[in-house]
Amino acid sequence: MEEYVYIEGKKYRRGYTTGSCATGAAKAATYMLLTKKKIDVINIDTPKGIPLTLKVENINIQDSYVECSIEKDGGDDIDATHTMHIHARAELVKRQGQEDILVCGGEGIGVVTKKGLSVEVGKPAINPTPMKMINSEVAKVIGSDIKVNLGEDTVLKITIFAPKGQEIAKKTFNPRIGIVGGISIIGTTGIVEPMSDEGWRKSLSIELQMKKEQGLDKVILVPGNHGEQFIRENLNLDMKYVIRTSNFIGYMLKEAQRMGYKKILMAGHIGKFIKLSAGIFNTHSKIADARSEILVSNLALMKAPYELLERISECLTAEEAVEIIDNSDYKEFYDLVSNKCKAKVKQYLGDDEIDVEVIMFSMDKTLLGKSDSTDSLVEVFR
Repeated sequence: MEEYVYIEGKKYRRGYTTGSCATGAAKAATYMLLTKKKIDVINIDTPKGIPLTLKVENINIQDSYVECSIEKDGGDDIDATHTMHIHARAELVKRQGQEDILVCGGEGIGVVTKKGLSVEVGKPAINPTPMKMINSEVAKVIGSDIKVNLGEDTVLKITIFAPKGQEIAKKTFNPRIGIVGGISIIGTTGIVEPMSDEGWRKSLSIELQMKKEQGLDKVILVPGNHGEQFIRENLNLDMKYVIRTSNFIGYMLKEAQRMGYKKILMAGHIGKFIKLSAGIFNTHSKIADARSEILVSNLALMKAPYELLERISECLTAEEAVEIIDNSDYKEFYDLVSNKCKAKVKQYLGDDEIDVEVIMFSMDKTLLGKSDSTDSLVEVFR
């Protein structure tokens, strides 16, 4: 594997997914089951075209089955599953259906309980790409004519399990999207690209798709925890409508549009939404951090005195600016900026059929401002 990539001039180490770990463990266990020979490493191919050589650990060779594990390595893009072990158990069982290779989920592998994911309700959370990888790599060990090599009445059963999966899953998106009892076996390329936002965006989009398939046509978008708390504590709305966007506000707006949502209520802290008011749709500070400039320019258009503008310009955070604005004669600033957020979103979506309203709050969850028709849209969610 090309172990390193360079991003913005910095060197980062690649890793590999839980899907690659499950595949490597399944292939190694199958080889040891059929040969009764212990191996220390296993080679697999990935959808990205990068081959992996993985260290095989926790080997347990018995007469009727073999178990082993691969340690997850996220490279320099560490997540909750980094360094955990993904195990596989290989055994020969009596044929009960058409499958020659039967892949199951065991301890610590989550089960899908809600529609809208790429895996059916009731099935283990092993995504389609890892499932395909496992079948493909295991078949290489068995040989092309599986029925001849294993016998007409025999199939290979692979059970993927993760002893720490239930505990680690609490730190992932799984509880939010209806995957219970453990982690997901995921990955579309087999390789973890460092500093990549792709997986994060997909997780958010999956939750949005699930709610759509559950029959919702309206959604409340919030950047994160603070927005969720504001919706729950200040507006007392049903949390089934709430989806996080993180910094990917533009991406999630476009996804909501693509999926056919017709009403979007947005609630966020001023530090995020002040950027949105200027048409910044990825609010991460590494992408754009013009909060001070946007605050100053809007207050200047309201004919605020230079002394006030200078004080706002010196603020290190938007929350600090709130204290100054709250003690000024320009509190209507918040409604003005909320309406600018709404206008930028409508312009971004280019769709007059989608109702959008915006609420802005401070860190202590105090309502600062809202766009003109917010109250009527909020009632739709009650």
